[in-house]
Amino acid sequence: MDLLLILTYAAICIVIFKVFKIPLNKWTVPTAVLGGVFIIGALLLLMNYNHPYSRFSREYFATIPITPAVKGLVTSVEVKPNMPVKQGDVLFRLDPIPFEAIVKRKRAALMEAELEVPQLAAAWESAKANVERARADKDRNKSAFERYELGRKKGGANSPFTELELDNRRQLYLASEAQLTVANAEELRIRLAYESNIDGVNTKVAGLQADLDGALYDLAQSVVRAPADGVVTQMALRVGAMAVPLPLRPVMSFIPDEQRYFAGAFWQNSLLRLQEGDEAEVILDAAPGQIFKGKVAKILPAMAEGEIQMSGTLQSSNRLFQNGRVIVLIDIEDDAIRKQFPAGVSGQVAIYTEHFHHVAVMRKVLLRMQGWLNYLFFDGH
Repeated sequence: MDLLLILTYAAICIVIFKVFKIPLNKWTVPTAVLGGVFIIGALLLLMNYNHPYSRFSREYFATIPITPAVKGLVTSVEVKPNMPVKQGDVLFRLDPIPFEAIVKRKRAALMEAELEVPQLAAAWESAKANVERARADKDRNKSAFERYELGRKKGGANSPFTELELDNRRQLYLASEAQLTVANAEELRIRLAYESNIDGVNTKVAGLQADLDGALYDLAQSVVRAPADGVVTQMALRVGAMAVPLPLRPVMSFIPDEQRYFAGAFWQNSLLRLQEGDEAEVILDAAPGQIFKGKVAKILPAMAEGEIQMSGTLQSSNRLFQNGRVIVLIDIEDDAIRKQFPAGVSGQVAIYTEHFHHVAVMRKVLLRMQGWLNYLFFDGH
């Protein structure tokens, strides 16, 4: 951009010297040179300060790494690379047989547990009957023991009940009392098992239902679907590959169909003038002669050069030598770049602030000249 301005001034000087036939001597040439230094220097300072320009700019887009939630063998790949798909469309399928087998096993266990609930109810009724029977036996044996004990006390040596008979009745009573304790404990165990509920559902049934839900979820995840409208590109997935749920090894990248921004890197002193909403123009290396208009959408509030995270390593002072640039997001009108060019194209951007707006005309002219130069060469920065 600076070189274009210098060449333009040089061309104007040559035309003036030729048209007006100004002689080349020690007065005219230094005057033209010094005049160029002051004029171009002043223009460059005004433009760069009030209407910053960046040759480091690019359209950025987010991708979604597609990683299956379950491990399985790929049996079919249904998405076509570089063809638009809708949210929910099938991307690829995994072998469902292992997951279907797990679902059947979980469903069988759940049905068995559901049938156990009425069995627990019946067992509880049986346990309560056993408690009543044990209580009746205890009461009968207690009554007999008390009768024998009373007869033994009243009869003394002439009592018809011997000491052995009294002891037998005592042991029967104690045994029946122990049986009642056992029956009560068994009734409590069965009652707790029957009344153990979560939201009105037996806990065992609820647990197996959750296992079945998890198995059904895994089965559903054997069919991998598009997370949004978009496209898959550079796809290498093939039938027979083993897809595993590792975040670091996605099987494909999905480009969602969403708004994208053009980002430019500007010198930090440009922040003195830049504001959100300022007019901007973009040229692309892939589109010589075309100008894309937009506005400053956002000035990112942080720079990676100053980032620090918790770690056990001390930070080197070398990081202090990295100045870095401010990233500015440009919202292109009508999303024109996205509609005409592949995602990630690079270019150059100029921003026109409200200060010294008349100088912005020169920046616009130079930007257009730079755009036309893309016909001749590509600046592969």
